[in-house]
Amino acid sequence: MNPDPIVTELDSPSNEPVQNSDHQEPELDPLLVWAPSGRRLISGLLGLNVVLLGAALVAGEAFNPTGLKHHEPQVFMLLLLGVSLVWLLWYLLWARRQPDICPHKDHHAGGITVTVVLMLFAAFSLLLYVFRIGYLISMRDCKPAAKVVAPFIEAPFLALQTYLLWAHSKDCIHRHKIITRSGLMLILSADLLLWLNAVTEDTIHTEIELEKEDRLDFSNTKSSGADVTDLTGVANSTFCQCSASAACLTFRKAIEVLYPFNMEYYLMAGCMIYVMWKNVGRRMSPDHHHVTQKLTLHVVYEGGIIFGLVLGGLVLVAGVTVFIFYQVWVGQKQLRLTAFLIFYGYHLGVMPVMSLCCLAGMLVHRLERRANEGGHNPTRSLDVLLLVAAALGQLALSYFSLVAALAVGTEGPLGSLDLSYSLLSLLELILQNIFIIEGLHRHPSLLAKKKEKQRSSIFKPRKKVTASIQEERKTDISLLEGNTPAAVQEHDGKKPWTKQALKEICAFLILSNIMLWVIPAFGVHPQFENGLGKQFFGFSAWFVLVNLGQPLSVFYRMHSVGALMELLITA
Repeated sequence: MNPDPIVTELDSPSNEPVQNSDHQEPELDPLLVWAPSGRRLISGLLGLNVVLLGAALVAGEAFNPTGLKHHEPQVFMLLLLGVSLVWLLWYLLWARRQPDICPHKDHHAGGITVTVVLMLFAAFSLLLYVFRIGYLISMRDCKPAAKVVAPFIEAPFLALQTYLLWAHSKDCIHRHKIITRSGLMLILSADLLLWLNAVTEDTIHTEIELEKEDRLDFSNTKSSGADVTDLTGVANSTFCQCSASAACLTFRKAIEVLYPFNMEYYLMAGCMIYVMWKNVGRRMSPDHHHVTQKLTLHVVYEGGIIFGLVLGGLVLVAGVTVFIFYQVWVGQKQLRLTAFLIFYGYHLGVMPVMSLCCLAGMLVHRLERRANEGGHNPTRSLDVLLLVAAALGQLALSYFSLVAALAVGTEGPLGSLDLSYSLLSLLELILQNIFIIEGLHRHPSLLAKKKEKQRSSIFKPRKKVTASIQEERKTDISLLEGNTPAAVQEHDGKKPWTKQALKEICAFLILSNIMLWVIPAFGVHPQFENGLGKQFFGFSAWFVLVNLGQPLSVFYRMHSVGALMELLITA
């Protein structure tokens, strides 16, 4: 009996309908009569145009807030959120109940680690909307009506999207595919634009805090007159936000504290929506079995992880101490230098240890010689893509700092520390990416076959060679389906110390990445406040670079924690 294909695209022009299936679709779809032949062409073009238009409006508001007199960005976002809410209600209340709309599940999508983190971010984001509503109502005389109404639309959108991802992130939808893909793409576009808007608003808050702490007089800087006018206009607009009201100040402080969780939520939710969009029309084999990995405390207790937890706990305690002292001292003139020294000293001590752990992990991967897990897996491909793309933020800042150091020089201790910090960041990010990506592509239980077996098959009769080829094909299928025949199970010979070493390394890297996520997520930006880049590139250019690179760096740390957690479970 021929095995069924692992994954096929039902609406691909080259694929024929699968026979002997209880969920076979009709040959002609009324919507496909006028639709283009591309599987995702309509929804892809729709999302591209929506994102570009929204990004242009958000950028226009950030660079020239007085130019858009009718609050076009807020109105556009409200319309986009309204249409997304209509689609969410349509899918959850009507389409989801249709028979045979979701005959297959992608068990790789919506893992328990990602779902728990998403729920945590969603809870903090909803709390943020509560404070934002109170803040905007108290300042409704200074704010446009569209901005005051926005939280009342964003909160239901976030709640419904969270429920969709919690309950249906594994769905492979096979009905109303064009409408489904278009709706998912609109939600993805809304997530990206809300994140971009959050980045620009966080930029304004950071600029105001720097102005208050350093007591900068923008009129005496070397910036051009247009830059001075823009900065003064931004500052004047923010001073209108809060009066002497204690409630307003409380609301604004809560917004500043909870803002990072909201930014990370939109990125994570957008990634999960993208996987759902890729899975529309995807067919899984009926024989596809998935061995679920439960993330519980017994992974730590029964695994005997000691050194990784102890060292990681020390990194956490030291990081919290550094974070508190930095936030207290950086606003004081006499202690400002000390705040920068403890920040750079902490990172220069932690990142080399993380780099050595990644090197040790790669060496263990070589010693174990596990088989690679192949097959079409949108979730795994997206994990790798996000790791590489999100690392570009910190990599770009490091390389720009290197260029500034070569041009300006490293006079003084802070210049040398900043240059060392940039170099170590480059090394640590590259090594950690290699370690994680190699681990994600390894099969959790099967070892790679030795080369001697492949060479010996050359001198055997053709019948045996044919049998071996068929056996290899069955092995490849079993790697994708999770089945492990007795002829291929070689993991019993695996050395137990390699498994323990990987668990210790992953535990330490998880705690270290958590701390390296917390520090920049809550407003610690020494590369902007006192860096070589500001001196060489100028205030405005370096300000834009840092505030575009830092959110990506924060997202990279958070995404690394999820990937390392998966490696810890499957070690």
